[in-house]
Amino acid sequence: MRILIVEDEVRLASTLADILAQAHYLTDVCHDGVSGLDNALSGIYDGVILDVMLPKLDGFQVVRRLREEGCHVPVLMLTARTELSDRVSGLDQGADYYLTKPFETPELLACLRALLRRPGEVRPEDCPKFGDLELDMACGALRREGKSTRLSARELALMQILLSNGSAIVPKETLLLKVWGYDSEAEANTVEVYISFLRKKLQYLHSQVQIAAVRRLGYHLKDGTA
Repeated sequence: MRILIVEDEVRLASTLADILAQAHYLTDVCHDGVSGLDNALSGIYDGVILDVMLPKLDGFQVVRRLREEGCHVPVLMLTARTELSDRVSGLDQGADYYLTKPFETPELLACLRALLRRPGEVRPEDCPKFGDLELDMACGALRREGKSTRLSARELALMQILLSNGSAIVPKETLLLKVWGYDSEAEANTVEVYISFLRKKLQYLHSQVQIAAVRRLGYHLKDGTA
């Protein structure tokens, strides 16, 4: 899953990115409201962590613009402002949760997990399954009948998308944007390389599931037992 961090304090933004990386999330970071809004509107993010006090556009303006544009990505707002009126304003503008600084890492991650599980546009699973496979997002492992293999962060993100879509075709461009990000210089053949990595891990697990390529369209999963 890819999370956008919009935080003007560079050190805090870097710390947030490190925390999320350890929890197996992919992240992009913006330091002002305008770039944060532009990136959030790209549609490639599963969630946004948004500071309130930002240059150019504040967090309240960003979340309001997102909702006006029809973007329903879950938004977790962060701020040092603890007044009730500020929390109410953030929620009224369209934020999903409001967390005050300083916060504890377990609380941040629990809030994020709760937002990503909520009904709506995005409903990622903690352990998506297909055929004989199960993906444990918490520890970054792909399992089949008690045997498991660890995945890198990008392998994990790719497999989560494929498992969540099952037999439906996922365009290569979608995988590239969701896993490598809007500003990445990665190219289409990068997706092919990582698909190759995943195929080798499926072979290691002796899974009946295959990653099938559909020429000029993308990839989908096939269950050999079906």
